[in-house]
Amino acid sequence: MKYTLKVWRQSGPQDAGGLVEYEVDDVSPDMSFLEVLDVLNERLVLAGEDPVAFDHDCREGICGMCGLMIDGVAHGPERATTTCQLHMRHFDPAHPIVVEPWRAAPFPVVRDLVVDRSALDRIVEAGGYISAPTGSAPEAHAVAVPKPDADAAFEAAACIGCGACVAACPNGSSMLFTAAKLTHLGKVPQGQPERWSRARDMLDAQDDLGFGGCTQTGECTAVCPKGIPLTTIATLNRDVLTAAFRD
Repeated sequence: MKYTLKVWRQSGPQDAGGLVEYEVDDVSPDMSFLEVLDVLNERLVLAGEDPVAFDHDCREGICGMCGLMIDGVAHGPERATTTCQLHMRHFDPAHPIVVEPWRAAPFPVVRDLVVDRSALDRIVEAGGYISAPTGSAPEAHAVAVPKPDADAAFEAAACIGCGACVAACPNGSSMLFTAAKLTHLGKVPQGQPERWSRARDMLDAQDDLGFGGCTQTGECTAVCPKGIPLTTIATLNRDVLTAAFRD
C-alpha cells in the first residue's frame, strides 16, 4: 500500500518549521508507524536528503521515547498504544497522515519531531525519590502493604514519562505525570517520610517549569498509553492540601 505522510520538518529550535509531504510505497498493514518512518528515512538518505529526526528506543511500548502527534492525537488513534506499537492497518491509505512533534511550551522542538522533554526529569528531581538507609536490602515481605495501596502504586508506576498527557492537554499541564510519580511513592510505606514535602516540591517545580494548570478536561487520560487514571490527580491534590495544612 501507498501512504501519504505530511511530516513536520524543522532544522532547529530557532528555525521556522513546516509540513512536508512524502509518499511511502510498499507499506504492509502489519508495519508499525515507526517502521514506516524508517522506510521513509532510508529513501531520503539514498536521495542525499536529510532524514526525519524522531525519538525512539525500545520499540516495545516501555521507554516512552516515541512521542508523536499523529493526525492531531498524541500517539495516534488507538487507545492505550504507544506510537511504536501503532500499526498501519489502523490508517486509511486514501487519507494523508499528519505527523507533528509534541506541542507544549516546556517541550521546545530540537529538530523535526524531536522535542526536549527534560522538564519532566526536573519535576522528578524535585522530589520523586525516597530516603533509604544504606546496607543490605530488607526482606521482600518485611513491610506489609495493603493490597488496594499496592494496586494503586503499581497502576501509577506504569507511567513511562512519554509526555503525551502534556501534549494532549489544552493547558499544557503535566499534572497526570506528576500525580503518577507522586502516587506510586505515596501509596507505599517507604514513601511516607517525604510524602508531604514531595507533593509540595514537585508541584512547585512543575509550575516553575512553565506547565499549565489542570482543569480536569481528561484529555490526558484519553491518550495515556498506560491508562493512568484521573484519580491520581485527586491523590496529588489531596497530598498538596495536606502538606499546606501541615506546614
